[in-house]
Amino acid sequence: MLAGPEVRMTLNYIIDSSKEKYRDLPAIGMAMEKPISYGELHDRISALAAQFQKDGVTKGDRVAILAENSHHWGIAYLAIVRIGAVGVPILPDLPEADVHHILAEMKVKMLFTTQRQLDKVYEMSGEPPETILTLDDYQSVEGLLQVGRFSDYLEGALRAYRHEDEEDEMAPFPEVAEDDLASILYTSGTSGFSKAVMLTHKNLTSNAYAASSLMDIKPGSTFLSILPMSHTYEFTTGFLLPLLMGARIAYAGKTPTPAILQNLCSHEKPNVIFAVPLVLEKIYKKRVLPKIEKSKLLGLMYSVGFGRKIVNRSIGKKLGEFFGGNLTLMGVGGAALNPEVETFLKESGFPYLVGYGLTESSPLIAGGPFGDKTIAVGSAGKPIPGVDVKIMNADPETGIGEIFALGPNVMDGYYNDEETTAEVISADGWLATGDLGKIDERGNLHIKGRSKNVIVMANGENVYPEAIEHRLNSYHWVVESLVVENNGRLNGWIYPDYEHIDEMTAGQSRVQRRQFIDNLLEDMRKEVNTQLPPASRLAEIHERREPFIKTATHKIKRYLYDKQGSVA
Repeated sequence: MLAGPEVRMTLNYIIDSSKEKYRDLPAIGMAMEKPISYGELHDRISALAAQFQKDGVTKGDRVAILAENSHHWGIAYLAIVRIGAVGVPILPDLPEADVHHILAEMKVKMLFTTQRQLDKVYEMSGEPPETILTLDDYQSVEGLLQVGRFSDYLEGALRAYRHEDEEDEMAPFPEVAEDDLASILYTSGTSGFSKAVMLTHKNLTSNAYAASSLMDIKPGSTFLSILPMSHTYEFTTGFLLPLLMGARIAYAGKTPTPAILQNLCSHEKPNVIFAVPLVLEKIYKKRVLPKIEKSKLLGLMYSVGFGRKIVNRSIGKKLGEFFGGNLTLMGVGGAALNPEVETFLKESGFPYLVGYGLTESSPLIAGGPFGDKTIAVGSAGKPIPGVDVKIMNADPETGIGEIFALGPNVMDGYYNDEETTAEVISADGWLATGDLGKIDERGNLHIKGRSKNVIVMANGENVYPEAIEHRLNSYHWVVESLVVENNGRLNGWIYPDYEHIDEMTAGQSRVQRRQFIDNLLEDMRKEVNTQLPPASRLAEIHERREPFIKTATHKIKRYLYDKQGSVA
């Protein structure tokens, strides 16, 4: 469903039109709880927006949300933009110093938060926001800050909105245009420099409309939300998209473990889930591979191509049951999907769709369309409708160059940073993504990695560490890996699955266990090197005994690690 000429490209228009079309359908709520309808959602947004105005929030003011996922998060955000104020979503896992910086730089007027996040606000050097409300209704007993409960605030706002206890006429809401700012988001990227991305109403709505054309979503469908709403991937695809289509959103509250996810799915029976690759890769390693390894028959069948496809198709049916039995689409994005896992998904008939994008593009640049049989495994599909993609400075032999994108989804720029904005957005509007890739003969976009991550060896050859890491991560006893250059040689760092290691070394002494891990790493190095070109072969592989520090979408923050794979 693409936006026609009569459609206004604002978030307010989406909510108003959805209320008219889907008034009595369930809209939003916590998983395993009764949701509120589109009509009730609209009332709450309007009541809150009116109360914001009474409390002095005006068009252009910044209001922050530092909280875990909930339907209250979404209601608060939509009330903020209803009056032309700017939402400042803050990732819940950001450290205290970053939170202080954002709240101070944005001069935030109101803050929505939770008990878990409130500690990050106590020690601010400057003045805290004038109004602080807890979305989980936590009442601070420390007395360090004046904190109100969201439910009390909302109840009072609804009473006033319905004119139950006052006769004052409600002030009209300001006109909100498609080029007005809707969000300012601080990236938590892998480069180490957090930038404040300014996204307009048109940036976000155009991306949601384009996404709606990639798949068939019927009114009344259920979306299970498991990713942080403060990240544009979930915000656009898991929040705006379902509200645009008349679907119901059920919030898990936080990223669930596979066991909790299975329980939620058995209850909610979702039609759509958007996830990061880590979710599927964990399930593949913990639930799929063990079935094959423990069965001689399945292992034998899996060793031949035709037999592997039969086994994968059978396991795929069980995987569908794991997700509740009604899944029609799982969107996969935020990081690269391991090709081995994607091959399994393809052969199993699992309904997945890989997408590619970044915060600066609201976020989708490419993905799907779902069901297109020309989409190549390992690619991010085609550029989405309304977005053009080109490869700049492509290598004449490989076709690999930097990915540039142009469309209504490209950000308004970085807040208070015209110089960096000019570096990434050309005069004619093309966004330099900083990612390397190529487009194949069928129009599929293949992502090769970040340009900053490319390792140039002494002989001048380019090595893409992400491709090597995919091979390392395909071993079922590997949780994650990092490839670094050290004095002209490539080293791999492995964080093992110690639960799996414990199973394999049961009854062994500490010395025997140490030797087992060393042998495992060396055998892996030799085996992986047979699958790699000479320039990409690993000189050493080392064990890392704790997880790498990652972004909200589970990409390793490479800039933190030196040549020894330890925190620099």
